[in-house]
Amino acid sequence: MGKTLLGISASPRKLGNCELFIKDIFRRMGEGWELRMARLPELDIKPCRACYQCLFDQMKCPREDDFLPVIGALAQADAYVVAAPVYLLSANSSLKALLDRGLQFYAFVDQLWGKPGVAVAMAGIDGMEGSGKRDVESFVKLTLGDLRGSAVVYGALPGESLLGEQNSEIAKQLAGALLDPAMRLKPAGPVCPICGGDTFRFMADGRARCMLCSGSGFWQFENQSLAFHMEPGDHPLFLGKDEVIGHAQWLRGMKARFLEKRQELKAVVKPYVGMGTFIESKK
Repeated sequence: MGKTLLGISASPRKLGNCELFIKDIFRRMGEGWELRMARLPELDIKPCRACYQCLFDQMKCPREDDFLPVIGALAQADAYVVAAPVYLLSANSSLKALLDRGLQFYAFVDQLWGKPGVAVAMAGIDGMEGSGKRDVESFVKLTLGDLRGSAVVYGALPGESLLGEQNSEIAKQLAGALLDPAMRLKPAGPVCPICGGDTFRFMADGRARCMLCSGSGFWQFENQSLAFHMEPGDHPLFLGKDEVIGHAQWLRGMKARFLEKRQELKAVVKPYVGMGTFIESKK
């Protein structure tokens, strides 16, 4: 029986650069693989209602839409590729819409944990990828996958992502990383020693925070290059399976904490009830 590669495209364009690049990676996977695709902008993925029902009882989101079929396909896949176009310096919102429902992932920990995944940010202009690379990397991390590699690919015109030796080499390397963990891609510059991310927030007094895993620490120059010395944060979501399960348990404990402080919280909220006027939907 063959293996399944799930391609997740956050582009509204059919046969746009994201979809084409996913298919180019698949083409390089060799025999024994089949491709399944999801175009997120075409799917009905409603906003999270913050009801927490997915954490309790049957652990199933009550919203009736296409979210669970996508997560089910991801759980069944043997590996996955996510590609998102960069809109105004960040990934297309359809990617975030799915991640906002991410508490549901805890119901699929065993099926999702450690699944090979690679990520592509598709930017139209060199240097204008913004947070796109971090966004697609976060998608793999937060869906509990093993991030084998990520890249920024530049291509604005439909099909442009398939042009040039550099883009071709990226597709080849990402396909190789999915097939063999020893072939995983590593960023060329300084990285977080915890998760391997290369996106940081620089703060006062030489402190820094990794924007991929939220680890924090300090930076300094060592041997004429920048080095980061980081420690995990209080909620390391994807450093280990036990941490994932522990964070889900912590979230469930929020219910008891809310009930304990409910009256105090109501008193704080009461002065703001009825304040302001709201724009109403025309639907």
